[in-house]
Amino acid sequence: MGLETLNAGLDGMALIRSALEASPGKVALVSSFGAESAVLLDMVASIDRTTPVVFLDTGRHFPETLDYQRELCALLGLRHVQTAQPHARDLGRHDPNGQLHAEDADLCCHVRKTDPLSEALDGFEGWITGRKRFQGGTRTRLMTVEPVPSTGQVKLNPLAHWTTEDIRNYRRLRQLPLHPLVNQGYPSIGCAPCTNPSEGEGSRAGRWSGMDKTECGIHLHVDGSGI
Repeated sequence: MGLETLNAGLDGMALIRSALEASPGKVALVSSFGAESAVLLDMVASIDRTTPVVFLDTGRHFPETLDYQRELCALLGLRHVQTAQPHARDLGRHDPNGQLHAEDADLCCHVRKTDPLSEALDGFEGWITGRKRFQGGTRTRLMTVEPVPSTGQVKLNPLAHWTTEDIRNYRRLRQLPLHPLVNQGYPSIGCAPCTNPSEGEGSRAGRWSGMDKTECGIHLHVDGSGI
């Protein structure tokens, strides 16, 4: 049974368990170790701590995010965490001064996120994301099982239909630590230069402040559209 045939009516741990059983070792969890990441990481760790976890280290994370990543990995006993990073040659070519985020945010995301993640996920049949419908934008139509024809992989979104209250209740039930920046007013946490907690409202407020941009590109199709 392929991942694309998984029961789209499943979500949360039921969907994760089905996916890991359908393709052992061929499904990875991609995590930003951001504001809401602990919930999904805990679910995966509760089922199989050897599940591959890919952490995308863009080189521009807040120090608090890197500390939180280490804390959660130790707390949950995750045994197969991989770090994907941009290539030095690409940074030297496109962002030698570290200012590409201000000059061309889309290209910056492509160099620091999209390309490294694509390389890290090569060979996997599917990957698990933490996206939810309540995050708005292109995510409002999100399905739990999302085939990606361009790569032949399947994206799994176990929390697609969860609410902010669902996330909060699970975290409290499991006594999972908050990202340290959440209590400082950051509802969503990305790269430090492109995250401003003071602008906007909603779960992804402050991302790419002042720009007509809501996605880094990882979850956009080749034509620029998103699900």
